[in-house]
Amino acid sequence: MHHIQNKVGEKMLNLFYITNNLDVALAAERSGVNRIWIDLETLGKEERQGNMNTVKSRHTIRDIENISPKLTNASMLVRINPWNANSEKEIDEVIAAGTDIIMLPYWKTPSEVNDFLAYVNGRCKTILLLETKEAVDCLDTVIKNDYTNEIHIGLNDLRLSYGYDNMFEPYANGLLDKLSEVLNNARIPFGIGGIGQFGLGLSPSPEEFIAEHIRLGSSAVILSRTFCNADKLGDISLIEETLTSNIQILRKTEEWAKTLGEDGLYDIHLHVIKELERQY
Repeated sequence: MHHIQNKVGEKMLNLFYITNNLDVALAAERSGVNRIWIDLETLGKEERQGNMNTVKSRHTIRDIENISPKLTNASMLVRINPWNANSEKEIDEVIAAGTDIIMLPYWKTPSEVNDFLAYVNGRCKTILLLETKEAVDCLDTVIKNDYTNEIHIGLNDLRLSYGYDNMFEPYANGLLDKLSEVLNNARIPFGIGGIGQFGLGLSPSPEEFIAEHIRLGSSAVILSRTFCNADKLGDISLIEETLTSNIQILRKTEEWAKTLGEDGLYDIHLHVIKELERQY
């Protein structure tokens, strides 16, 4: 699809960072992170991602209560468990604890989305985490029936759901083009996956993936563990320094990508496809 999608606004990408450590959360906020992410999702995650090097969280409601009141600029984002018999109680608890945005993971049907949004009932913002083949297949119905503030496309679980070899395959095989066209046309802001550390010589590079975000009209990205591994760095001033300098690079990259125009962005897209196909 050789055109830049209709952008939902021209704002900078919203940056998500997962932590339940108050000092790290405040350092992340100072460094320019827009959303501090508390992750309560445990149901089914170990079974799906047990053999993957992904972050398995042990966050709690107490973490929301501890961090949320101290945030001044960043929003408190909480990922709950997939829709289940306990979801209404969980939603009430996270709202009472001070969440600004609730993310629903691993949904597969319009009725799950409908029940989730109806129960939240505008008490806070919502993000639907689109990460299953079933969610892709029913997206048209979901956006027709329901109103959500935002959608985030989760590449880890999409890879498992479709059986892809490479988590980034949706950039190359047209899936992200298709999803972004649907979401841009519906004027629903959306984000895509995560971004790693710049300057490691990776190909495709984080710079190229940021250009893909701009081409597709994405408005959000998760700062992955490699972007700033707080557990490894340990020292809070080092964490803040790392986040600040890496976010500055990311923002400069965004500005650069926005100057490329349609042809420049499409050239990068073709290079991303070529590099990913080499890795299959």
